[in-house]
Amino acid sequence: MESAARIIGTGSAFPERRMTNDDIAQELIRFGLKTNNQWIIERTGIIERRISNIQNEAEINSSLGARAAKIALERAGRKPEDIDQIIYATCSPDTLMPSTACWLQQKIGARSAWAMDINAACSGFIYGVVTAEQFILSGHSKTVLVVGGEVLSQWVNWQDRNICILFGDGAGAAVVEQVPARSSQRILSSHLSSDGNLSKLLYIPAGGSSLEVTPERYAQNLHKMHMSGRELFKVAVRTLTECALRTLEKLHMPAIKLDWFVPHQANLRIIEAVANRIGIPMEKVIINLDRFGNTSAATIPTALDEAIRDGRIREGQTVLTDAFGSGLTAGALLFRW
Repeated sequence: MESAARIIGTGSAFPERRMTNDDIAQELIRFGLKTNNQWIIERTGIIERRISNIQNEAEINSSLGARAAKIALERAGRKPEDIDQIIYATCSPDTLMPSTACWLQQKIGARSAWAMDINAACSGFIYGVVTAEQFILSGHSKTVLVVGGEVLSQWVNWQDRNICILFGDGAGAAVVEQVPARSSQRILSSHLSSDGNLSKLLYIPAGGSSLEVTPERYAQNLHKMHMSGRELFKVAVRTLTECALRTLEKLHMPAIKLDWFVPHQANLRIIEAVANRIGIPMEKVIINLDRFGNTSAATIPTALDEAIRDGRIREGQTVLTDAFGSGLTAGALLFRW
């Protein structure tokens, strides 16, 4: 192997509106449902989340992604014309066609890049970085922009208190570039998995080619997310633990030697259970769930970017990221910053 891949810059962007737990409680009253701030915090760890105003062009998915991408490029010391490839991870695209990656390409002026979307839900960013790494190792690409962006507020059933409390909107980006194979700062290992038998634990029944959205299905909210929360919780803990341990085992690295753990920001109880099973103390776990909720493919890149910007993640440190999502997809990525 003559080359390796390295994350050289990160960025993030969020819509302006903060929706607190109290705001959600007021929203649910309209439908005769009850909840409160303490109930939501105890079950999720979330205090507030950001919600896009899709009437504002600057807050649609590709626009949030473009803002995050421009920041990542600036921090990496690269320009849009340096990008060979764009990978956009999202399950809430601007349009079914063209891809959100193509809308992003137009917005940032990356004329030399080719662009594609990845839909692995909350695992999307890790899938995207691993895909970028493989294109780099093959010699096909040198500089790849990977974006994880979501506007899941458009797919949330605001009449379901078990799901509407979880999700928020945002985007994170990373520039992944070719480096010498022996570089100490590089992607070290990864593990990806999926299990289609668990597809219905979290899914949107209608809106694809197999089931169009009719007035009747619209009234039944079949175009919104449906989730089996209790089953998903158990699967998530098991799957995240397995992905993390397999990734570490490839380098024979004990978890105690990690500097930081950046898990998918789905639920604080899931994060705590996984950290305990892996053997990582919570003081080494990066969390932004309390302020942004579950932003699906954006959770890991936005949390990663925040920790790099505030100086927690420093040069030469090892970082493990870990995610699961609808599909059921899962993946972990270990790198040295």
